[in-house]
Amino acid sequence: MHLDHTHDAPGAVSADAHRPDGTRRALRIGLGGPVGSGKTATVAALCRTLRDRYALAVVTNDIYTCEDAEFLLREAVLAPERITAVETGACPHTAIRDDISANLEAVEALEDRLGAVDLILVESGGDNLTATFSKGLVDTQIFVIDVSSGDDIPRKGGPGITSADLLVVNKTDLAPYVGADLGTMASDAAQRRGNLPVVFTSLTADDGVRPVTDWVLERLAAWREQTARPEPAVTAH
Repeated sequence: MHLDHTHDAPGAVSADAHRPDGTRRALRIGLGGPVGSGKTATVAALCRTLRDRYALAVVTNDIYTCEDAEFLLREAVLAPERITAVETGACPHTAIRDDISANLEAVEALEDRLGAVDLILVESGGDNLTATFSKGLVDTQIFVIDVSSGDDIPRKGGPGITSADLLVVNKTDLAPYVGADLGTMASDAAQRRGNLPVVFTSLTADDGVRPVTDWVLERLAAWREQTARPEPAVTAH
């Protein structure tokens, strides 16, 4: 059982950054958030945006079904062999934080089957504001909330809000219809998160995933730089 709840500094590299054969493993990004906030939509949009430039794979989590994986398969965001599902059978946070064995096996199986993979997105099942990923499973994490749940969500805090490496506030287009004050949400999020980034977007808008994509690309670049192994020194003869 893994009980690593610590939040490492942004850009921290896990000790197992390379696979047993010495090749660099994929960067693993976890996506958590409440039911209906837009986690699967974020995953789908990222896949569509990045799949032509990078080798991607996805692990989804649901309690008793594979609905999120089936949605991604129907949408054909990636080839079928690049999407796999974990049925947690319990509260979603258990499988991403407390006992990560099923998810870790799924991640490693994807890399064994596919070979070189640049990025694996691990989507949690819908959970509450306490949901965080073990650093034994992912290298960095995104937490997705939406304005229709109330503009007091950032103020309520919780580990998902306060410690995720990126907070995404989705469905901003609905703010006028649900009485949500985006300025208040931004102020509360900044107060709760300090210097950690927050992006506001509507994933249904054209290129609405752009701020998330930009952040992911920065993480990928940092991952490649930090995990690069130095070239062996050439000895002159």
